[in-house]
Amino acid sequence: MTSPAPPGVRADSSPDMDDMLRRARMDDRRSQRPALPACVPGLYVQHRDRGFVAHITASESAFSTVRALTASVPTAYGASQDSADTAAWLVSELCGNAVRACGDHVPLVVEVYVTGRSVQVNVHDPAADLLPHRSTVAAAMDSDTAESGRGLGLLDVLAPGWDVVSSPVGKQIRCRINAR
Repeated sequence: MTSPAPPGVRADSSPDMDDMLRRARMDDRRSQRPALPACVPGLYVQHRDRGFVAHITASESAFSTVRALTASVPTAYGASQDSADTAAWLVSELCGNAVRACGDHVPLVVEVYVTGRSVQVNVHDPAADLLPHRSTVAAAMDSDTAESGRGLGLLDVLAPGWDVVSSPVGKQIRCRINAR
């Protein structure tokens, strides 16, 4: 005679059954994912958990596609449209900064995904030695004559606590915004 299952454990639970249920849940999540564009030269996009990752060569077309994905994909995972629009602005600003720092056609990796109550935006570029400096941000924000430099100040307002870390391809700028 077998003893009853402990509380919280199904009596019919077995490793094979658990594995089968786990796979069914994963398949269900995959079927609900938003559609991503086909890969073309300069743009390779894949699903990642609750978002996407795009490997791009900086170009107007690739930026446009990544901005559009950033404005739509997070909403499929529960983020508000305002949060997705803010994330799209962050992606645009960070990719534009990478082009200004590294030059045209720079290879970039853009990750956008929802984590519980936030939308995470990560942009990787190959210029590990060219780091953004917050010290110049306040001066540019207050200047009537500055022609650039306001983007990082806006980044501070929209994604307080953004940071820069080393990555396998150079550096990664990470931003987190409220998803609601």
